[in-house]
Amino acid sequence: MLSLARMHDDRSLRYGNGIWKIQPPTALRRDLPTLATVLRENGYTANFIGKWHLADTGIGAVPVDQCGGFLDFWEGANSVENTPHPYYGTIWDGQGNPIPWKDEYRVDFLTDRAVRFLKQPQKKPFLLFLSQLEPHFDQQGDGPRNFVAPRGYADRYRNPYVPPDLLHFPGTWQDQLPGYHGDVQSIDESVGRILQTLEEQKILDNTIFLFTSDHGCHFNTRNHVYKASPHDSSIRIPFLMQGPGLNRSLQLPQIAGNIDLTPTLLDALGVAVPSSMKGRSLMPLVHDPLARMRWDNKALIQISNSMVGRAIRTKEWTYCVADPDLDGGKVPFSTRYQEYVMYNNYSDPAQLVNLAARKPFKAVAAQLREELTGMIVASGEPRPTITPSKLYP
Repeated sequence: MLSLARMHDDRSLRYGNGIWKIQPPTALRRDLPTLATVLRENGYTANFIGKWHLADTGIGAVPVDQCGGFLDFWEGANSVENTPHPYYGTIWDGQGNPIPWKDEYRVDFLTDRAVRFLKQPQKKPFLLFLSQLEPHFDQQGDGPRNFVAPRGYADRYRNPYVPPDLLHFPGTWQDQLPGYHGDVQSIDESVGRILQTLEEQKILDNTIFLFTSDHGCHFNTRNHVYKASPHDSSIRIPFLMQGPGLNRSLQLPQIAGNIDLTPTLLDALGVAVPSSMKGRSLMPLVHDPLARMRWDNKALIQISNSMVGRAIRTKEWTYCVADPDLDGGKVPFSTRYQEYVMYNNYSDPAQLVNLAARKPFKAVAAQLREELTGMIVASGEPRPTITPSKLYP
């Protein structure tokens, strides 16, 4: 079996899995089970290619004891975007030996490594985690913090459609959308190559394939960075899954989070989910219409970097609080928050109108405030006080 995913998230809590920010880097806790360790205990090999960002060693090779249990095959780097450009750079194998690339686009290079792995005979069922960087800023590439697409790809999107959540805000989308769309196109092609290889190896029908990402991009329209906000442009990500027992042409509207993906994969494979994992398996939603009706449609969003913030996302509402006196790059949480934004996602899907502090919605805000407080406590943080907003933002 194979699972393809990016399931790390720079919004996770320090005292949860160990990662709540990426600069300076922090390390993944070594005492907790991971998808890799659990599957290895159940007869699988655990294999990794690409961006890691879960070690405290900075740029470069990742020590074996910080590889999260991916102990069978490893070709990665702790910070691929700094190594240093989409057309040249370095990853490292499990022994710390460099694997440089030059004159090949990073997505294609990493996909080549994955195809090479998949064409090798596998004596055991396997997990392969292919962690692409794109679409992502290139930190040291062509200009300051830009999306560097494959050569010629950005030219295809010189006059792209602009989503309504970007159109009415100043930001960087005017210059960066063409490169961003070019990056996305290269990822689409990578997925196609992986699926084609699985089919050629005659293992596609016996493979669980999962595609997702770790965050979105609002192109500096909502804060001073391109992510790390409670808006759907930051937190809503793709999630596609196929394989034995899953190919039912379902599009499920229930709300889920990254935290639910590992329990879902383990459940789909018939492997027991460790009690320490807080996520929920989504497999009941696949098979049971009643489970879809009973599903608790809310997710906790933990925001760092741009702010110290927490949010709740339901089908109808997004409600976010923040501590304006704390630095989101230095402090993992607060015990005193203030209301920041509230959006009605039904009437305002582009999240243009902030309803925080508006009198007709105070009862809704109070309910969301209580639900958010409960979720914060359930995540392991101390119970905070949340001050309602008194002024229209």
